Amino acid sequence: MEQQRIGYMAIYLPGAAEDQELALDDLTPREIVAELDKYVVGQHAAKRAVAIALRNRMRRQKLSPELADEIMPKNIIMIGPTGVGKTEIARRLAKLTNSPFLKVEASKFTEVGYVGRDVESIVRDLVEIAIDMVREEKLEEVEDKAEMNAEERLLDLLLPPPSPASTANPPAPSTPGGVSADAPSHESDGTLSFPNPSNESHNRTREKLRQQFREGKLDERTVEIDVRERNSPSFEIISNQGVEEMDINLKDILPNLFGQRTKKRKMKVAEAFEYLVQEEEGRLIDMDQVTRVAVERVENSGIVFLDEIDKIAGREGGHGPDVSREGVQRDILPIVEGTTVNTRYGMVRTDHILFIAAGAFHVSKPSDLIPELQGRFPIRVELQSLTVEDFVRILTEPKSSLTKQYAALLDTEGLKLEFTPESLKEMAHFAFRVNETTENIGARRLHTIMEKVLDEISFLAPDLTKARKGESGNLIDVAASAQESGASFPLPVIERQTSSGLETVVVIDPEYVRHMVASIVKDHDLARYIL
Repeated sequence: MEQQRIGYMAIYLPGAAEDQELALDDLTPREIVAELDKYVVGQHAAKRAVAIALRNRMRRQKLSPELADEIMPKNIIMIGPTGVGKTEIARRLAKLTNSPFLKVEASKFTEVGYVGRDVESIVRDLVEIAIDMVREEKLEEVEDKAEMNAEERLLDLLLPPPSPASTANPPAPSTPGGVSADAPSHESDGTLSFPNPSNESHNRTREKLRQQFREGKLDERTVEIDVRERNSPSFEIISNQGVEEMDINLKDILPNLFGQRTKKRKMKVAEAFEYLVQEEEGRLIDMDQVTRVAVERVENSGIVFLDEIDKIAGREGGHGPDVSREGVQRDILPIVEGTTVNTRYGMVRTDHILFIAAGAFHVSKPSDLIPELQGRFPIRVELQSLTVEDFVRILTEPKSSLTKQYAALLDTEGLKLEFTPESLKEMAHFAFRVNETTENIGARRLHTIMEKVLDEISFLAPDLTKARKGESGNLIDVAASAQESGASFPLPVIERQTSSGLETVVVIDPEYVRHMVASIVKDHDLARYIL
């Protein structure tokens, strides 16, 4: 839905864009799953759980405040090997929803008292993300007004307003007959005033400059503007929660002690306009309102994706690092179950933030988490390992599949890349086989297989397009030219006549895939390092 909205935004009538944004909040679970299907293959159980959780957020917002406050989010834990789509589901979820979204690695946090980040920084980072989101929305609202104000200020720099002395009422010029050219007019207070031709001339010149500026004819001219100095002193606060970079400006504490210092700087008109627009946007946006809206949005619709949660699953009777892992779990527990965190923007409640945890659980298992934390993730979803059929679908079905990505990259060289269905199945079989015989890294194996298959083609792509015509202008054998350029195997290159002319096409077939990958797959020790 969101991708379609972006594609058609240029033809929306006023008000239609807002209606489309509201429609995003009305997505049914079935539609959310369909949207995720465009990017993630399979894993319907995980998609359903995420879709229901999102829909319940929307349902809760329609309840009375008393009842809504009692309904807690049903946190989700996704269990499955690496490379099956856990992180991708979360990443696409972030783009689909208009909620503040933060992805963090659980393994980078440490127990209070150890060196490292404390878990409360999750909420602080989420608030920062929400403030950026709300600020961007406000910027779009004031963008036109900010550009108009910046344009007026820039025209004042290019053509300074006439000084009061020059705009004072001058004596009216006389005609040869001694009669005033412009008759004086009587003001309400009885004084006489004469029309001022200098003001009219100034306005005409200003409008000419405005037209030239909008046409880009003044972009290379230089103007001198006042810019604010940013080298204000700041310091860090060391608290019992750890070192947090609060970046408190001394001039915010003592505004009268530190004046707003500016300096003159020369810059091109185009650059000056961008600076003035940013300055005007800062004046038009009420940051207090932005902060209030952002904090409210975090509290009611924030989503945190806790990746690698299995790395902090400590076992009973653990020693050494296991003790710190259990400490991290106990620190995460209050935030997941609901607490109040002190941030630089005020107190933030975490009662209604949705937490989605994910882990491979190769060594540990979910029951190794402390019981209190297990109880805070009532929904458990197991993601399945990928099959050969899944690999084939991953190569072709998603909107930004690997085959489409590589075809687009080589298209910039003027080279068309095509895959036969048999070659896709061959690559899927190789990826599945290597995952079975070595470490199972899921769909990420396709990246290494694809890179190996297209290694020589990517290297020789510029030479293939340059060799399309010889120095004499006659067509030459492109494939033979590639062989001369150092290709170890005849490249599957053909010349094809199209309506727009002759084009060079690389058609990947199963034989070429086997030649590039089979020898490495057979050697298990080599495959362990290369694939």
